[in-house]
Amino acid sequence: MAGIYLHIPFCKTRCIYCDFYSTTREDLKRRYVQALCKELRMRRDYLQGAPVETVYFGGGTPSQLGEEDFAGIFRTLQEVYGLENAVEITLEANPDDLTEAYVDTLRRFPFNRISMGIQTFDDATLRLLHRRHTARQAIEAVQRCREAGFQNLSIDLIYGLPGETEERWQRDLEEAIRLHPEHISAYHLTYEEGTPLHRLLLSHQVREVDEDVSLRLFNRLTQSLKRAGYVHYEISNFCLSGHHARHNTSYWQGIPYLGCGPSAHSFDTQSREWNLASLEAYITSLENGQRPYEQETLSPDTRYNEYVMTGLRTLWGISTDKILQDFGAGRLHYLQKMAAPHLKSGKLMENDGHIRLTQQGIFVSDDILSDLMFVE
Repeated sequence: MAGIYLHIPFCKTRCIYCDFYSTTREDLKRRYVQALCKELRMRRDYLQGAPVETVYFGGGTPSQLGEEDFAGIFRTLQEVYGLENAVEITLEANPDDLTEAYVDTLRRFPFNRISMGIQTFDDATLRLLHRRHTARQAIEAVQRCREAGFQNLSIDLIYGLPGETEERWQRDLEEAIRLHPEHISAYHLTYEEGTPLHRLLLSHQVREVDEDVSLRLFNRLTQSLKRAGYVHYEISNFCLSGHHARHNTSYWQGIPYLGCGPSAHSFDTQSREWNLASLEAYITSLENGQRPYEQETLSPDTRYNEYVMTGLRTLWGISTDKILQDFGAGRLHYLQKMAAPHLKSGKLMENDGHIRLTQQGIFVSDDILSDLMFVE
């Protein structure tokens, strides 16, 4: 099995915290869609015939595409890869794009999962972040998708925002739970260098929450969602039973995927490729029958480190059998030796042939990962 990721880089406006590759050059949208379809055809052999089980439209803001754009992309996907095995086709969307007419348009295509970037239900904070929607628009967008028949909705939340209090975060969680989406992703805010938000931090116009507050916010997150019936299956991701994000889970489980569009990454289990992060260069190159990209062949040590890093983040953890089979007895011995102090302290647990984080270990997972990863 395999997945396909399509990077849609267009945004009406940029949020001040985001460092994903995006552009406001909507005048290039039509040429871009044509170039994207050309890349999909050009790379038809990358997945070596593996059935495509997931397709993910990410961004940027994929909900900036229109009916004609989707028609061309899905026509290409069907012709080149086939969608008969695709059990999950996700569209990332901004709430204010999900008008009644737009949602009706989406129903004409094989989307069966909508991932909505809500971030917070606090209007003042949404304005600070330069989000285009209000809390009311977000709530109405969820309701509109439900009325249109979408039965697999995901919402994104951010905590640790400027001025965040436990009470405000609790209100966000209660509103999210009330909407009852099948999936919730909740990320701690990071001040990425080069973003407007980072510049506000440097000029002391905003302030980071301290580590104690972050821990309390995280504990509220996990406890509130657990009480509401959500499974905490990855450090930042929660789902109702059977609704984990299949596409993202493929990243964490080392399943091959093809990434198309500027800045998109691809993985074939032995190497990684990534396209140049420039819309103009991407379009021009594809129009000339070329693709601007870089490639890295992954050494056994790199593959081991990536498996440990991604596996430990999940409910399923690290399989000791897989470590032995893929990387040998020496690497398994190394893993067990480095994990021993964390198993003793209760931050890791081992059962059924898997090493997993405990609730106590989740918040210090970066430190644990640095110990388990192999450094020559």
